[in-house]
Amino acid sequence: MLPPVLIVEDDTKLARIVKAYLEGADYRTTLATTVSEALQKAEAELPLAVILDLGLPDGSGEELCQSLKELGDFPVIMLTAKSSEEERIAGFALGADDYMVKPASPRELVCRLRAVLKRYERNTSAPDSLLSCNGGALVLDSLRHQIAIESHVISVTPTEFKLLLTLASFPGRTFTRDELVSRALGYQFDGYDRSIDAHIKNLRQKIEKDPRNPKYLKTVYGVGYLFAGERDAL
Repeated sequence: MLPPVLIVEDDTKLARIVKAYLEGADYRTTLATTVSEALQKAEAELPLAVILDLGLPDGSGEELCQSLKELGDFPVIMLTAKSSEEERIAGFALGADDYMVKPASPRELVCRLRAVLKRYERNTSAPDSLLSCNGGALVLDSLRHQIAIESHVISVTPTEFKLLLTLASFPGRTFTRDELVSRALGYQFDGYDRSIDAHIKNLRQKIEKDPRNPKYLKTVYGVGYLFAGERDAL
């Protein structure tokens, strides 16, 4: 039996609707209405994915997202009334794998969940699991969904992993933000190209010795990003 999708939502009517649509799509679900209840349920049984409202009565949904990401490796979809571009980018910077603004279509939510889980499954089941760069200084393990810097394993979100894997698979190639959205997020929506900047910033903080002078993730101004490392021979 698959783990449940954890729905964190204090609007009981909306929570019932989301629950009904997800269960209609054959997902098992569990509900939480507060930060403390969400953490308790996630610790008791790691979820398949999390649908997360940011406006919760007992704490910050943003901080909850970070706490959930520390518990295990599963995608988080933010479903919130916070709609500005800055708020969406901030959500991705916190580790969200997708972001939907209320009022949102529950049918679209199901489609987004499927897409996120499909990307995650591809990342964790790739037959050629290791991609090594710069003499083993940077190693991406698709089977374990891990990145190692100088043999030190670091924690990344599924989207961050997919983004770095895409760039590192084609060293020296410049990708536009739209191309990276399509490859790493799996869809095209207005404004989501700017979320790539937040993911790149997060990755630089995690893999670069000096994020302000990156060795691996270079900005090509006016275009996008490229991976400046070198792939090791197989």
